[in-house]
Formats: sequence, structure tokens, C-alpha cells
Amino acid sequence: QVQLVESGGGLVQAGGSLRLSCVASGRTFSRYAMGWFRQVPGKEREFVAVISSSGSSTYYADSVKGRFTISRDNAKNTVYLQMNSLKPEDTAVYYCAAALSIRTRNDYEYWGQGTQVTVSS
Repeated sequence: QVQLVESGGGLVQAGGSLRLSCVASGRTFSRYAMGWFRQVPGKEREFVAVISSSGSSTYYADSVKGRFTISRDNAKNTVYLQMNSLKPEDTAVYYCAAALSIRTRNDYEYWGQGTQVTVSS
């Protein structure tokens, strides 16, 4: 069982930056690929970024490529999402998730509760 807790969301102006963190419980964090997804009301949850269990591979949605960076610290059981040059369309609830294999579809085994990111124009 893995429990995930996100933090770092908030209100920021367009062009600004935020860093999201997701802390995982348990001693098996390093076995899991970690992903970030986001969702706005009335829309499906969409893939944002994923990092492999070792941190050697990352993938991004086209909409965030070049602006967002995913990273992890296995010693701290934490995955990060650095978000720069934020746009109003980045406004969403952001979720971190854990999966035993790296993937971009949203069928991850474990999910956090989400953190709200709001970007004002």
C-alpha cells in the first residue's frame, strides 16, 4: 500500500512558477514510476508528466513540454513538479500517482488527494 500526499498548489499570476511536491509513505517508493495528472471540472483527468522509478526517464504532455520539469528524490520518498511560465489553461487540480511501470494512461495503482493550482491572467 502506498499513500501519496501532494502539496505546493496555490494561486499564481500568469508567467509565474510553482513547485508541487508529493510525499509517499512506505519503503517501496523507489519501485514505482511516478506521474502527475491534472483535472478540471467536467473534463477527464489528463496526463502531465511521468518519471521512471530510477529517475532516468521522463515523459511530458506536449502542452507542458519545456515549461514543466518532473524530478524525484528516492531518499526522501518525494516526487516534484516544477512548473514555470504558467498559463491560465494550466489551472486544474493536480494529482500525483504511482505505478509499477512507466505509462502515460491514467490507470495508476495509487493516487493522491490532489492540490489546486490556479493561474490568473
